[in-house]
Amino acid sequence: MDPIAVGLLAALAGGAGGELGRQAWAGLGALVRRPFRRTDSGNSPEPVAGSGVPELELLTQDPADLGRAQELSTALAARAALDPEFSADLETWHRQVQSVRAGDGGVNNHISGGSLHGLVLQGRDFSGLTFTIPQSSTLPSAVPGDGGAVPPAQD
Repeated sequence: MDPIAVGLLAALAGGAGGELGRQAWAGLGALVRRPFRRTDSGNSPEPVAGSGVPELELLTQDPADLGRAQELSTALAARAALDPEFSADLETWHRQVQSVRAGDGGVNNHISGGSLHGLVLQGRDFSGLTFTIPQSSTLPSAVPGDGGAVPPAQD
């Protein structure tokens, strides 16, 4: 299994992704706190070295510390290598949280192909907005040879 991305762990610990992110972080916590199923762990109620519990708790205390996120990622990978059931459950958890947006807010929009004959709105995370778009007959005409771009409005 590939290591869990440090950025994803830090973002989820810091509350990224709204309610879905909080649920994902709680799910990881429940997974990590399950008993560590390796032959030499015994039945101790204390967190076993390599379980990931101490690293999870430290990252929860300081979600902005990428070093702590790296330590948790390493602990999860080590535990997954020793506990096949944990590995399978961690992989399932990881697939489920792939949809949580935990990025840095960057936007990369691209328009290609054909001619543009209208307005374009580019951005990220639009909500609660209303847009009024004029009828196509009221849009300014494209200038021949400019690739179809709409010229700026004249005052």
